[in-house]
Amino acid sequence: MGPELVHITLKFLGDVPEEKVSAISEALDSIECEPFEANIAGLGVFPKPSYAKVVWIGAEGNFVKLHDEVESSLKSFRFKKDRRGFTAHSTIARVKNIPRADKQEFLRILDELKDVEIGKMYVDRVKFKKSTLAPEGPIYETLHEAKLG
Repeated sequence: MGPELVHITLKFLGDVPEEKVSAISEALDSIECEPFEANIAGLGVFPKPSYAKVVWIGAEGNFVKLHDEVESSLKSFRFKKDRRGFTAHSTIARVKNIPRADKQEFLRILDELKDVEIGKMYVDRVKFKKSTLAPEGPIYETLHEAKLG
């Protein structure tokens, strides 16, 4: 996965009809959250280390408030709520299979990197993205950018 593809998903919308893009963009412009600095740290997996399917990097900052604001601004569109709760993270890899012989080494590296400090970033906007799955990987297109503050 190339670095230009790494992002934090605040809300997955699924298939959105073209005629709703403008209204969703307008709703995102109503988000009330000040820009903030975020710490990018920690490495983990979903759903659990012994059955890893996704490898992620953690993000710490005012993401819960931002997520709640996004949820609130989009409430009238009746998108599905995420039943697993929100965890600020960026997916950096998907795991198809870890051979049994490599599992212990994978778990050791995961434990070694669980508290890794990567850096900081400034969060001052939310991007409404369209994702198209292609054989070479996802293609992301920004449909709208809502500035915070």
